[in-house]
Amino acid sequence: MKYPVSLSLRHKGKILELDEAREMVVLSGVNGEAIGGLSWDFVIDQILAYHKVSVQKEIRSEPRISLAFRVRYNTPEGVRFESRAGGIGGGGLFIESQSPLPVGTKLGMEFSLPERSEEWIPAKGSVAWVCPKADQYTFSPGMGIRFTEISEEIRDRIHALVKITQDTSQAA
Repeated sequence: MKYPVSLSLRHKGKILELDEAREMVVLSGVNGEAIGGLSWDFVIDQILAYHKVSVQKEIRSEPRISLAFRVRYNTPEGVRFESRAGGIGGGGLFIESQSPLPVGTKLGMEFSLPERSEEWIPAKGSVAWVCPKADQYTFSPGMGIRFTEISEEIRDRIHALVKITQDTSQAA
């Protein structure tokens, strides 16, 4: 089914097509040229991400802190990214990204905590939720990563960092 875009001033004249056979949403330009498409999985993940952000505090099982630090990560296809993380807890971290990966994507990563910025800490995780654009809950778009493999020693260091930071902020 094809749906012409008529109310959006920025996209008026473009056409959205629901391709049932391929489970895709396809965007065509004003002249009918194909611009691109997204799988239904991706569209559904993005819609659910908005819902998940608002209930994230209920889902999180461990305390976390806002903290900026460096992170590098690899997708399953071997694409490597460098970014900034905006928060961490024993269960995972938040990676700032203008193009967050879909929920469920598995990542190999390493990050560098401020107390020893020269040390890169290895871990594995998966995308638990995404925030495709800045909103009232986060300062920038990105993705919440749940640790799937991390050493107990590193998790203990993260717990200690979270506790010290929380104690310091409560004392101030």
